[in-house]
Amino acid sequence: MAKLTLIPRFIWIALVFMTVVPRYVWRRATGGKLDERGRDALRGEVLATTLERLGATFVKFGQILGSRADLLPPGMIEQLSRLQDSVPALPFETIEEVLSVELSAADRARIVAIDAVPVAAASVAQVHAGTLDTGERLALKVQRPKARGQIERDLAILTMGAWLLDKIPSMHLLSLPGAIERFGVALADQLDFRLEAENNRRLAENFKDFKGVRFPDLHDEFCTERVLAMEFIEGCKATDAEQVEGRKIRRRLASRGGEAILKMVFSDGFVHADMHPGNILLQDDGTLVFIDLGMVAEIPPDLMLPWIETFQALGGNDGVAAARLFYVYSPFVGTKDYAAYERDTVEFFDQFDNKTLGEVEVGEVVGGMMNILRRHKIQVDPVFTVVNIGVLVAEGLGKQLDPDIDLVTMALPYLAEAAAKAPPGQPPKRDVPS
Repeated sequence: MAKLTLIPRFIWIALVFMTVVPRYVWRRATGGKLDERGRDALRGEVLATTLERLGATFVKFGQILGSRADLLPPGMIEQLSRLQDSVPALPFETIEEVLSVELSAADRARIVAIDAVPVAAASVAQVHAGTLDTGERLALKVQRPKARGQIERDLAILTMGAWLLDKIPSMHLLSLPGAIERFGVALADQLDFRLEAENNRRLAENFKDFKGVRFPDLHDEFCTERVLAMEFIEGCKATDAEQVEGRKIRRRLASRGGEAILKMVFSDGFVHADMHPGNILLQDDGTLVFIDLGMVAEIPPDLMLPWIETFQALGGNDGVAAARLFYVYSPFVGTKDYAAYERDTVEFFDQFDNKTLGEVEVGEVVGGMMNILRRHKIQVDPVFTVVNIGVLVAEGLGKQLDPDIDLVTMALPYLAEAAAKAPPGQPPKRDVPS
């Protein structure tokens, strides 16, 4: 019976995807001449709108796919990065029903007021502001009642589709079955708010001595599998960073954001994996607050040293070392011509030879390297993409707040300390061809 319930949804998904090629062809025919990037952007736009039509699970998958610059061209990445998980709010009565099931009568009575209009509404949950009997304001993240069933249904269909697409040789580089499996695990974790609460506690502990960076304080007595209760935090989202006034505060926020993400990556190996400006709040006193901690990534200890060496190669404009490290630790390699791959990498880094560290932007280096890896069919470990996004968000936000910020120089002491403390790295998956 459970399988039968998938059939109508599967038919709808199939029908939606059947419109993709005709829509793309029509747009090409009526849109005038496009260069390669323009064609990629159009493909990305058509794909993004298709995923939006299919709903939350597909939007989230598109967001993750949009982080894989080693697999997709820049034009498609740009379009997929704009996907937003935003849906109409459920009636407050539905949210109240969840609260009555999840909280004891005594705990529910302690929340004396809840705003009926949510602060935010997404596919898995919506957030309401409330007031405790002490007068303290809190934020209540409440899971939608049907979220788990909808996600499990769509994941079953995605798993079947990934298995079929993986049989096509040109699609094998995407490693879709593995990607869907990891995606499913990440989504399942997001459905248990107790895990998000634990992520929150761990990050808060990691940063307890780090001035100016915070994570929301939890109200543990109200935290359950489907309810997350935390302090209500006022602040400007980093998407509106231009609203922050005062050069001194802006420079302080830029520096703290960069330092925080470098610490997560190289000191702690425990990274906020849903890193985008909407999940960072900027406060008037120069404090930076990270929110929405349902997705995290932990860098395996035996991968830390290879990652450090990779970043050192990227920061040191060492094309030979960068080419080798990405190649030997890649989960999948499709290139038949290592010499051409290495040559392209070295030529790319040659352009930075006469620049100081402060003149080199991380985004330019990482983006260029991802393009080379994509062209030569060399896949990057998914953990690296999380690290990559975190560092790029730090640089992008930093440049908005303080155009003079230099993340490369800022990273050097973190790299040095991490290299000294890192355990032995895992052995390479392959040797460089002789």
